[in-house]
Amino acid sequence: MIGNAAQFLEQHLRQELGKVVFGMDDILHGLAVAWIANGHVLLEGAPGLGKTLLAKAFAQLLGGSFGRVQGTADLMPSDITGLHIYNNEQNRFEFMPGPLFNDVVLVDEINRTGPKTQSALLQAMEEGQVTLDRKTYPLAADFFLIAAQNPFDYEGVYPLLESQLDRFLIRLNLGYPELHMEIAVLGRYDKPGGGHGAALETIRPLPEGGLQQARDAAAAVHIGDSLYHYAIMLAQASRNHPRLSLGLSTRGVLAIMRCARVEAVLQGRAYLIPDDIKAVAPLVVGHRLLPTAEAMLEGHSALQIFQEIDRQVPVPRGGDAP
Repeated sequence: MIGNAAQFLEQHLRQELGKVVFGMDDILHGLAVAWIANGHVLLEGAPGLGKTLLAKAFAQLLGGSFGRVQGTADLMPSDITGLHIYNNEQNRFEFMPGPLFNDVVLVDEINRTGPKTQSALLQAMEEGQVTLDRKTYPLAADFFLIAAQNPFDYEGVYPLLESQLDRFLIRLNLGYPELHMEIAVLGRYDKPGGGHGAALETIRPLPEGGLQQARDAAAAVHIGDSLYHYAIMLAQASRNHPRLSLGLSTRGVLAIMRCARVEAVLQGRAYLIPDDIKAVAPLVVGHRLLPTAEAMLEGHSALQIFQEIDRQVPVPRGGDAP
């Protein structure tokens, strides 16, 4: 069956990452969707909820290297991308790669960095390469960026640029764990040093070729024209909504369809249904839509407005399965 590779990947991810993080079922599902869809993740949540541990565990699962960048107000673009340093012995400049040249990169508290540094990530996220001093350097083949940001009501944060937000395939909201899960966290890590290193060593990497097989399965999903029309109608409704100053872009519609393909194979189907779009759309649109100032003063969030739109747009019926 076409979904087996994708389902095995998610099962392996849940099993292995579940050894080190607790109470993150929805987050792990979102990571699986973004990983198979070959996109990057914006992870929003308060400090101290396990974002760094999650990214390290994910790098271990990938079997690759891990890089971490701590966002600060004085962080410079070269601190992320790298820079050229003069070698006296060789009498030439040599490139010293930055943290971006790892397989999995965590940019922690990304919204504590200024717009100039945030913009340094645009080419890396969109093209998988970095250009410095008129020379282009490719990033890792499966480069995966997880950017963690604090809620906007925290002090000292710079809202991400709209063009930057649009480069993230999905946004995941990490909340406080439930009581029984937090007890499990304390029981696992209440020891000197936290015990993270030993826990990470138990994670088994995904077997070679598993990711590509899952992506091939998602690419083969059948999508009827009525579902493309449905996704576009959602986007057009957002562009014309009176409480939104910025609607869903064409890149955003493509992101919905990429994630919906993955959702279909994770459910074991070789064709798309409207429920796949409904399942992934909140992950894709919440950070792309911009409410008007009046809507924000009235307490309306982008996700709440989209849910209203979703209820109003007619859902296609039948005829799309091959």
